[in-house]
Amino acid sequence: MIEFEIELVDRRKSAQEREAVLADPGFGLHFTEHMITIEWDKEQGWHDARLRPYGPLSLDPATKVFHYGQELFEGLKAYRQPDGTIVSFRPQANAARFNTSCDRMAMPRLPEETFLKSLELLCDADRDWVPTREGHSLYLRPFIIATETGMGVNYPSNKYMYCVIAAPSASYFSGAVKPVSVWLSRDYTRAAPGGTGFAKCGGNYAAAFVAQQEAVAKGCDQVVWLDAAEHRWVEEMGGMNLFFVYGSGPDARLVTPPTAGTILPGITRDSLLKLAPELGIPVSEEMISVEQWRDDVASGALTEVFACGTAAVITPVGRVKGEEGEFTISEAGGPVTMRLREELVGIQYGRRPDPYGWITSLA
Repeated sequence: MIEFEIELVDRRKSAQEREAVLADPGFGLHFTEHMITIEWDKEQGWHDARLRPYGPLSLDPATKVFHYGQELFEGLKAYRQPDGTIVSFRPQANAARFNTSCDRMAMPRLPEETFLKSLELLCDADRDWVPTREGHSLYLRPFIIATETGMGVNYPSNKYMYCVIAAPSASYFSGAVKPVSVWLSRDYTRAAPGGTGFAKCGGNYAAAFVAQQEAVAKGCDQVVWLDAAEHRWVEEMGGMNLFFVYGSGPDARLVTPPTAGTILPGITRDSLLKLAPELGIPVSEEMISVEQWRDDVASGALTEVFACGTAAVITPVGRVKGEEGEFTISEAGGPVTMRLREELVGIQYGRRPDPYGWITSLA
């Protein structure tokens, strides 16, 4: 295990200053007082690990991350439990996915125990920033960037920096849980086979902004990505995975598109693949076309749709728009959607038992 140097801020924010932020934190707008940094180069490997005061990074204008986009990130949350302890939800899965992304982006792997230790140190140092309010959490953002200076494009960087920052955050979609509207993007593609769709790299999100702007211009909250070849098969919503609910009551079942290299393998998605069958709701991974989505809603076979992810948790989808027209699924979150959300959030916040070992103490 790499040793961390600890450098704490000279003056922490007062309780009053902190509470003013926690009362209305937004999402990813205000940051805690410390951060983690670790350096890597070919000669030393991972070294110079520090918990340090939050502040700007000094980088040369020719640093490779600015020119070739060699970077990636993760996103997870810390939750305060009823007894005051601070935990995270499946951080080991984030550590594994971080390294899978590193492999795809030709970046060095970070030992998983170091990834977890970095979260523990930051959460312990800034534990007072973990909200107590229902639905709020401390959002953790580990990331890695190429820091070698030079314009050579024939090889990946020989130097990197790993960093973790944290932000107290409210729900990703503000207000009460309510269905979002989505726009079917026919003109833009998020990922193609052999690309970086399964990696959590910033380029995927930068390329998505124009389609998200189009969705907003069409009066929708989010964009739904379709496959690159035919623009027919549903893949995911924004940066979230999609689930389709067929039937109702004891006959309800879930369908979600398979992750075949173009879809981010979400940790919330994977959790629901395990959790839903335990609740008596079968799950299958199947391709869903736009035509099938529309026709199954019209026939009543498809009863609910929801998106899931670390930031959005489980969010119902109510209305679908595209160049061919629009259709409505529901005006409120359906019973299957809300039951899964209640169970998952209950585990995260310590109100439900955790038979899966998903909860890890951080502070």
